[in-house]
Amino acid sequence: MSKRHKREKASREASKDSSLPPVQEFKRTSPIDLVVLVLAIAGILVTAYLTFTASFEEHPAFCSEGSGCDIVQSSRWATFLAVPMALWGCLTYIVIAGLSWRARTKLGSWTPLIFMAFCGFAISAYLTIVSVVEIEATCPYCLASFAIITTIMILTLVRQPPGWLTSVKEAAVVAVLIVGALHLHYSGVFDASAGPEDPQLQALATHLEKTGVKFYGAYWCPRCQEQKAVFGSSAKRLPYVECSSGGRGSALTAPCVKNDIKSYPTWIIGEQRLTGLVKPRELANASGFDWKE
Repeated sequence: MSKRHKREKASREASKDSSLPPVQEFKRTSPIDLVVLVLAIAGILVTAYLTFTASFEEHPAFCSEGSGCDIVQSSRWATFLAVPMALWGCLTYIVIAGLSWRARTKLGSWTPLIFMAFCGFAISAYLTIVSVVEIEATCPYCLASFAIITTIMILTLVRQPPGWLTSVKEAAVVAVLIVGALHLHYSGVFDASAGPEDPQLQALATHLEKTGVKFYGAYWCPRCQEQKAVFGSSAKRLPYVECSSGGRGSALTAPCVKNDIKSYPTWIIGEQRLTGLVKPRELANASGFDWKE
């Protein structure tokens, strides 16, 4: 090959190389990773505290009865599948913390980390919008958790691990599906008890509780569950008394012994005693509630 041809080839290769963008090597360790881990731990502490207070039916600090925080924490959006939403958040932060620690040495951990951060952000954003628009109240602990998960999501994207853009697109699809399913759940599509309350059933349940009516039953009793299901999402307002906390065949609890409860469910309304599955209209008539057709 002549010198002229060699010079032309070298020139073409130099021109080709100069047109390519510089490839930035992904750094396996970064201060951002430590920040993500610290934030995840902070999220664990916040949600674990809310889980603890919800489990023992206590008010969180600076969350007095009737406050916006209390309204949010006692709303139907505060639980999912009979488990405090705070516990689901705590589990999410625990997984994020584990993945962020593992991602220091395992590149494969970045994809699930992005998924968890993105989906956690989407769910938290959905619940925040619900609290502002639907409940018309806010909880500082919830807002703190939203700020934490939002920051975690942004930092994981700033790191730009290999294949991060594809992971983001896939995570966005999954997040939309999860939020959509949650919305249907809280609309009562899958479970009526999680949906909005019927105003008349809500008023009846409140009336029964205020007038001293008692609903005696057992958690393992199918008819008792059917009775609660009749009231849908207002079932939590019923003046329910558990008679068999130790399980089927166990001794009756003191209130049930005192009132000589022999079958479930049993309603005691003043001097009246109604047994079996009772329709709301019958309960209304027996308790003096104005039932409107």
